[in-house]
Amino acid sequence: METPSQSKLSRLPDNTAMTQQQLPACQLYFSATMVFSIFFASGLFCLSMGILLILSAKNIQKIEINYTKTCGNCAELREDALNYDKKCTCSIPFHLAEKMQGNVYMYYKLHGFYQNLQRYSLSRSNSQLVGKDLKDVEDCAPFKMSNDGTPFAPCGAIANSMFNDTITLIYELNSAIQIQVPMLKSGITWWTDKYVKFGNPANANLSDHFAGTTKPPYWSKPIYELDPEDPENNGFLNEDFIVWMRTAAFPTFKKLYRRLNRIQHFLEGLPAGNYSFNIEYNFPVTKFQGEKSVVLSTLTWCGGSGLFLGLAYTITGTMAWLSSFVMIAIHYMLRKRRASIFYR
Repeated sequence: METPSQSKLSRLPDNTAMTQQQLPACQLYFSATMVFSIFFASGLFCLSMGILLILSAKNIQKIEINYTKTCGNCAELREDALNYDKKCTCSIPFHLAEKMQGNVYMYYKLHGFYQNLQRYSLSRSNSQLVGKDLKDVEDCAPFKMSNDGTPFAPCGAIANSMFNDTITLIYELNSAIQIQVPMLKSGITWWTDKYVKFGNPANANLSDHFAGTTKPPYWSKPIYELDPEDPENNGFLNEDFIVWMRTAAFPTFKKLYRRLNRIQHFLEGLPAGNYSFNIEYNFPVTKFQGEKSVVLSTLTWCGGSGLFLGLAYTITGTMAWLSSFVMIAIHYMLRKRRASIFYR
């Protein structure tokens, strides 16, 4: 029979290096030289990257045209509730002084449009957007159902406010001939958006699949008729729709609209010369004092023309170097003080 003392001893942990926390340990020790070297190397890397990113951004060719005021008179008619169905078109000529080499991308840019509001950004149905349940509109307030109880597809405030201006680029080949610049509406979305976050039902006619739903109130056509030229670019897989549904973090933002199809006269990019934007004005902005622009831009290995990343790297590298000099000064001051105390 086990004695009380033996029973008490049996509950003790085994006398091993693991249970007694006696495993060998390694503690990093950084000398002053190593710390200074790390700070200097980090600062040099950040400064180099920052300068490289800034120079790359400055090499980007870009033209931006604000067409809110140019189409202003027509816009006021378009946004008047009594004439909301009235179409408004305007043409904005411009001159390209030098060739835009390589791939060229067209963006629309909105000023003063807050896609980052919480109620706005949450007003969507992810199960509906992947084609699983078209009647799941519970999270789409205030754009869930029509007055007769028919669910919207797509539902929600984001989808209802989708950008719907039509922008075409015209090139003046000579004084007598103008041609439309070929632009692609495919390949403008993130891969994960198109193939993971959005989807249409497999092996189903879209118009039949969306039976029992209705278009959002601000849309002029149902989602299965967004692109009459390309049947594959309809439904929840329409790329303009997918781009719009990725909400922006700031009130001024641009979204990819088209990319240059490099054929015929545009094999090397956009040649220098006279151009014009033909715009069908549909998206209202004057009521919330917003503005709209169209942007043509090239890209570099690091992306677009934003200077933020380059400036962030440059400032970080500068701060690292300044910190290194401050720490070196403090280190030598303390060492000198210790030396004077030692020799007293």
